[in-house]
Amino acid sequence: MADRYLKALESERKSLWATCRLKGLAKDTLERQRIAVLDEDIAAHKAKKSG
Repeated sequence: MADRYLKALESERKSLWATCRLKGLAKDTLERQRIAVLDEDIAAHKAKKSG
């Protein structure tokens, strides 16, 4: 069964990243900060799932 939580995190990250690329947002914007948080959450979830 697919991991819905992981897919939701990755989907939100892709959407935010596309927005940032389209608008050319700097690293200190809220969207870019949220991407960093999502990256940490995704990595933690994958680590928990594998080990």
